[in-house]
Amino acid sequence: MDFTEAYSDRCSAVGLAAREGNAKQLKKLIKQGYSVDVPDNRGWMAIHEAAFHNASECLKLLIRAAPSDSYIRSKTFEGTCPLHLSASRGSLECVAILLESGADPNELTNDASTPLFLAVQNGHVDVIKLLLQQGANINGPHCWSEWNSLHQAAFQNYPEILKLLLDKGAEKECVDDFGITPLFVAAQYGKLESLRILISYGANVNCKAKDRATPLFIAAQEGNDECTELLLSSGADPNLYCNEDEWQLPIHAAAEMGHSNILRLLVPVTDRLCGSAEGKVSPVYSAVLGGHEDCLELLLKEGYSPDAQACPVFGCRSPMPLAFQKGSGLILILLKYGITLSEADLGLCLHDGRFSLFQHFLKRGCKLPRREHRTEFTKNAILAGDKHKEWLPSLLLAGFNPVHLLNESWVSSVSSDTLNFLLEFTNWKRLPWDVEQILSDHKETSAWVTCSHFEHIPPLSHLCRLEIRSLLTSDRLRSDQFIRQLPLPTCLQDALLYKDVLRSYAISESQLRLGEVYEQNVPPPLSSSGNTERRENTRTEAGSS
Repeated sequence: MDFTEAYSDRCSAVGLAAREGNAKQLKKLIKQGYSVDVPDNRGWMAIHEAAFHNASECLKLLIRAAPSDSYIRSKTFEGTCPLHLSASRGSLECVAILLESGADPNELTNDASTPLFLAVQNGHVDVIKLLLQQGANINGPHCWSEWNSLHQAAFQNYPEILKLLLDKGAEKECVDDFGITPLFVAAQYGKLESLRILISYGANVNCKAKDRATPLFIAAQEGNDECTELLLSSGADPNLYCNEDEWQLPIHAAAEMGHSNILRLLVPVTDRLCGSAEGKVSPVYSAVLGGHEDCLELLLKEGYSPDAQACPVFGCRSPMPLAFQKGSGLILILLKYGITLSEADLGLCLHDGRFSLFQHFLKRGCKLPRREHRTEFTKNAILAGDKHKEWLPSLLLAGFNPVHLLNESWVSSVSSDTLNFLLEFTNWKRLPWDVEQILSDHKETSAWVTCSHFEHIPPLSHLCRLEIRSLLTSDRLRSDQFIRQLPLPTCLQDALLYKDVLRSYAISESQLRLGEVYEQNVPPPLSSSGNTERRENTRTEAGSS
């Protein structure tokens, strides 16, 4: 080898002549004794230049002048031999010359690419036919992922090449190291024609990758509408789970990714058991998780319940906590379709400072916090800080037992004004002994200034008010409408509604009507079938619970 022409940034004189396809100059240089095997900084020799630039006459000259039998298989630093370069460029004449001269049709590059794969990748049909005639392995891999020529043809969406490979015996169920077949590739990347051809040749539409994803699942996830429709019409099973730990079906993928058109295709054919069975996950959760209001409404309109089963995957008892994380629009849709509100939802409102929604939940029949859940509710009430006027009056007027908040942590966190206001809703001389102890300790260790009338027995009017309100129960106390319809003088109605206490603590009517903003945006609850009749509201909670 002559190293005198080894340059760091350009090819040799022989290589330059081959690159330019100048057979006359190349022949002259060879006669003058110039070496044909001088590599450049990429490891390219003259034969690589001739093969890449489709210089067939130069290629013949170089093969005849080869210093050794291995010259025709010389590799660049990337492991690319002349046949790889000619196949990738689609030079049928050069490929034929190289094969006739002994080039191996199954030679591998450093990343395990074959000449056949490169010809497929670049869509050279005639070169593919020739390579196959000369013994190219039709199922040879590409790279270490085991992705092969059939995968690539499906990905490139080359119908003619795909049919050619299948007709020549390509394994239609071949898999890469992720367990992915060519049909799966077509479904994933939306290659409709490739998918149609593979199906017509009998490829399995229900194949599974190693993570158990199916072609239908991946098409739904990627939003490939036409591929989804074709798969369904060809027998793809919409009820094959991708992940049994998280219970993912194609309908979940479409809902989470916001592909409403695909969701419409999947709703009628998916087993509704996924929307209600314990241990499974309703697609309602997926739509909420993705933040897609259109998909959520579609599911609910088609009969999926807003009261989806508890979801351990997301750690949610219902879709509502997840909706709080994603946006108000999702909350409104769940309310529109009649989701059953729980006391935990009131806590979420306080946690996020959504006080108008807090009031609206009370009017929609949300359960009031009970004694056994008071610890969690107290934490959220403390987070609400000094905003008690926005939520506490509504809670107490709705029949909440104020004693449930009179624990050490809440009492020590609120202002004197807030604590005094809450005590107005109690018989302050008949509190449980443990509550009395908490208040006594708090008075000694803080600057709490109690109202003077707390030192005396409540007047009979107040005791009567407490008794009447306890008999009415919280379902009738959610708004003032029921009390205003009682056959009582207005002054007594006002007393039952604590108008005197509200005035003395400067709590305005506007603060009690924050929730009305949602009345304009949320119609009466719909049934899941879209019926506009109100559901019978049976969610009541006694005020003294």
